[in-house]
Parts: sequence; structure tokens; C-alpha cells
Amino acid sequence: MSEPTHALTTSARGLLRRRSLWIPSAVILGLLSFVLSLLYLGANNDPVGSMKNLPIAIVNEDRGTQAAGRPIDLGTQLTAQITGAADLRGKVDWKQVDRHTADDLMGNGKVFGALVIPDDFSASVAALAGPLQQGAHPPTMTVLTNPAAGSFGSNMASEINRQVIQSASTQLGDRLTQQLAQQAAQHPAQQAGAPGTAAKLMITDPIRTTVQAGHPLGDHSGLGMSAFFYTLVLVLGGMLGANVIHAQLDTALGWLANEKGPFRSIRPVQHLSRVGHFTVASVLMVALSMLTSALAMAAAVGVIGIDASHLPMLWLFGTCATVAMGITALALLAAFGTPGPIVSMLILIGLAVPSAGGTVPLQALPSFYRFLAEFEPFRQVVDGVRAILYFDARTGAGLGRAWTMVGIGFALTLALGLVVTRLYDRKGHRRSAAQLPTPQPAPIG
Repeated sequence: MSEPTHALTTSARGLLRRRSLWIPSAVILGLLSFVLSLLYLGANNDPVGSMKNLPIAIVNEDRGTQAAGRPIDLGTQLTAQITGAADLRGKVDWKQVDRHTADDLMGNGKVFGALVIPDDFSASVAALAGPLQQGAHPPTMTVLTNPAAGSFGSNMASEINRQVIQSASTQLGDRLTQQLAQQAAQHPAQQAGAPGTAAKLMITDPIRTTVQAGHPLGDHSGLGMSAFFYTLVLVLGGMLGANVIHAQLDTALGWLANEKGPFRSIRPVQHLSRVGHFTVASVLMVALSMLTSALAMAAAVGVIGIDASHLPMLWLFGTCATVAMGITALALLAAFGTPGPIVSMLILIGLAVPSAGGTVPLQALPSFYRFLAEFEPFRQVVDGVRAILYFDARTGAGLGRAWTMVGIGFALTLALGLVVTRLYDRKGHRRSAAQLPTPQPAPIG
């Protein structure tokens, strides 16, 4: 049916003169810009300064050796030196484990990297300090990366490991230089076998670094970022889907006009309780999330070709995550009305993305964001998607917690929506189309 034509009219100039149009729009848009800038830039302003307990594994495989009749275990000494460094205390959570455990921690996304001291470390150093340096080769330490746990966090861990190795190499070089000087003073006859210039340079900075992938990723994983962007698709699918469903339902009930280009129509008004409206919208959200999750996966895996396995699990988790996000947005729409989309954007995007750990690791965020990460939905979903894509869908890699939190979020927001709408119904706050005023006849004379 066409929209009634007896509505009051106004002009564009008249509308632009209304303070009631300018002031709320300016306040809302200004606050959004200010708050979003505060949240996003505040989270990423100083990751190094905010770092707290970044988990890094340290593996000491050094077997030790004998030198001048004395046992030497430089691996143990170096491990104690690294883990006790004052400048990293509170910033790095060193996990002293064996290589198998380190691999397991990386395979579950529990550490951002590892530092490995090889089994011949002491023997290599002792050979450098020998009188003739026979068979000497530089001692080497290995830095293992784990971009699957987060490329930014893996890079931070790798940089810390490199700095640790450089500091240890400088200190060890000083000790070796002093030791060789003492040997030269005690045995001047052996100077013919003293190290040359190249050997002296090696002794000054003896430790070499090799970098390897501790938990390799495929070439089509976005360097560990595909999980974050896939999660963003799911979250937006839930939030935007809720707004679309809400608007389509209001249009079907005749509460909103249906506009297609220049054509505008409105259906006869049909009354429905707020509980009924929320229930119908929720059912649509659940059913359509199955479709949107499948299409999101088809685009990401089938068209783009991202590295992904466990596709049924990815579809099921994506469906449930989208449903949870959508029900949350619908509950906020039911509770707040017109401001609902803004509130849901702040909760599901504004507060959630900076505290998700999808880009900057949680351990490098300010304490406020680490607090938000305990319950904000984006973090829970990105952990689940990351576990499915990178960690063989292991429960211990974050998928178990993700399922739990998604389920809790769905149940709480569904209950919130039902309680609020029932309360509004009982108080007589019915939702319906606005009644257009009937023009009054102009007075005569």
C-alpha cells in the first residue's frame, strides 16, 4: 500500500535551522570519534612499555664440558642470567622447559617463541678459549618463532631473544678475551698459536644466532593474521545481520517504510509484542547465521584460498559465533531502541577489537584492555578461529574456552533480550508505526 499523502511538510532550509537536528548529531558523532580514537590508539600506543609477562620458552640442552680439569656448564649459567635479568623482570614470563614441551607450547599457542641453547654450547665456548683454538667454531643459539600465536607477539619475542643473545655474547666475549690475555701472559711461548685477527673478532662477539619457525604456518595464512580478519567477518556478520533483520522485520510489520530507489511503500500496520518481535528476530538470526557462516567460509577458503582445515568445525563455530554476536546486538536494540546500533558497535567493535589480541598480544596491552579481554566477545572468537586454523582445532589451544564463552554470551544476551522485552510489554510500551497527524483546517478570517 502507498504511504498516506496527508503528512505535514517542511523544507530543507527549515530542517537545517533546527537545533534539535544539529546538536544531537554533533554530540553523537563527536563522542564516537573521540571514544574510538581513544580506544584504538590507546591500546597500541606503547606495546613495549605496556608489556607484562609475555610468554617465551627457554630450552637449555647444553651437556656441559671439561676445561682445565674443571666442569663447565655455561648453559645453566646463561639460563639463570637470562631469566633473572632485571630489565626483563615482569615483562617476560620465561618458561624453562625441554624441547618437546617447548614444541607442545608453541603448538598450542601458549608461547610466542622459544630460545634454544644447544647441547654443545659449553664445548664450543671452551674450544674458543683453548690455547690453540683447535676445532673451534662459534657457539650458536636458536630463536624459534611462532607467528601462529600472533605475528606481532612473535616478532616481539624474537626481538627480545635477539637482544638477550647479543647481551650474552658481549659478556661472554669479554670473559673470553680476558681469559686469553691471561693465557698469553702465563704462556708467552705459545704466542705463535695465538688467534689471528679474524679469530679475535669472533671471540669478541662469539655467539651466533639462527632463526627458525617453531610452529610453521602455510603461505596463505596472512602471516598469522587470517584468523583475526576471519573473526572480523563473523563479528560484523552478527552485528550488521541483527540490524538488517531488525529493519526487515519492522518493514514487514508496517512499522517502517520500504524504500527502493525513488519508490516508497508501506505495509498495513500489524501489531506484535516486543517479546514476539525479539523472538522472531532471534529465530531468523539463528537460521540465517548458518548461511552467512557457510558463505564466509566459501569466500575465504574456496575463492581466496586461505590455509584452512577442519572445515565442518570452522563452519559450526562460525555459525555459533555469528549467532552469539547477532543475539547480543538484537538484545541491545530491544533494550535501547534507536541508540542500540551505536551501543552494539561500541561493545562488539569499539571495545572488543583493541582488546582481542588479534594484532597486538594481550600481554603488550595496557591493563584496562587486558581486563576487557576476559569477557569481550571478539577475543573469545578470535581464539577459537585461531585454534581451528593454526592449531589443529585443539581444545587446549583456546578452542575449549572459546566454545564456553560463546555459549555463555549467547545465553546471557538471549535472557537479557527476553527479560527486557517482557518488562516493556508489561508496562504497556508497545512498538508500532507512528500515527501521522491529520491536518487541521485553517481558521477562516
